[in-house]
Amino acid sequence: MTRSRRLLVLALAVLLLGGVAGVLVVRAAARSEQTRAGDPTAAPGKVTLDRRGGLAFLNGAQGPHRGALVSVPDRSPQEARTASGLSCLRFHAAAGTGVCLSSSPGALAQDNRALIVDSELRTQREFPLAGTPSRARVSPSGRFAAWTVFVSGESYGSAFFSTRTSIVDTRTGALEPDLEKFAIERDGRPYSASDINFWGVTFSKDDDTFYATLNTDNQTYLVKGSIARRSVTTLASNVECPSLSPDETRVAYKKRVQRGASLWREHVLDLRTLREQPLAEKRSVDDQALWLDDRTLAYALPAEGSVDTTDLWTVPADGTGTPRVLAPAASSPTRLG
Repeated sequence: MTRSRRLLVLALAVLLLGGVAGVLVVRAAARSEQTRAGDPTAAPGKVTLDRRGGLAFLNGAQGPHRGALVSVPDRSPQEARTASGLSCLRFHAAAGTGVCLSSSPGALAQDNRALIVDSELRTQREFPLAGTPSRARVSPSGRFAAWTVFVSGESYGSAFFSTRTSIVDTRTGALEPDLEKFAIERDGRPYSASDINFWGVTFSKDDDTFYATLNTDNQTYLVKGSIARRSVTTLASNVECPSLSPDETRVAYKKRVQRGASLWREHVLDLRTLREQPLAEKRSVDDQALWLDDRTLAYALPAEGSVDTTDLWTVPADGTGTPRVLAPAASSPTRLG
């Protein structure tokens, strides 16, 4: 083959490969546009935590506002979203105070931080986090905030993981950096061990009592704690990520239904009788549910066909009814006002 013929063949190959690549790029772009076209829309605007009749959550829709805290009317949560300038991996708010767990790339590792924000989303306090954000809660009065991070491992279903759970007084900045330092009473006796982990705090209205998950000896427990006394007591087993109802009579939680597997069913526990009620949601829920009111729970489930987006669902808290979509491409819901 002559030199000129080789150059011609090479040129034709380049053109052919370029054409194939161009087609693939166009198809990928088309798929991306279709995905964005199907997502709920979000536009920048003012988001405040004291807005009555509103629902806030983190936006999972593709586009420039992905990860931003957005708000919608609570009566029409699938309407267009108002996007704030605050981006978080986890968020919760109450009484005009919010906690935002954020993560950004650093020079050597991820820079994980907890931001305490006011009703206008202005940062009031900032705390470094020891690991990857997992759970966040603010007490009903707004005085206390709690967060859980993974120090190692990637999920509660991992064979080996470690968590760290902290509680901060949002008014004074006083920080309890690790609930593992609290005194533990298990089954009526003082308890200590090297494998203790806490996660998923939920607060009572009295600005002292809280509930959380304690994990030790390959078992999880619902514990009732006191911030002032720096102590917790076990109440029930196989309870994870509790969420206290507004009337403070029940706790919603995820219950592991297959030992050794990451499969959980949502339940509600009556704190007076310790009787549990499985809910109508039969899919595995790996989330800390939120009470929208005394009758309804909201929680996140993976979006169909996605590995990094969740949809928000609701289900009645008494075991009746059927699950329904609250808001697509969303996570970390919170009631406003």
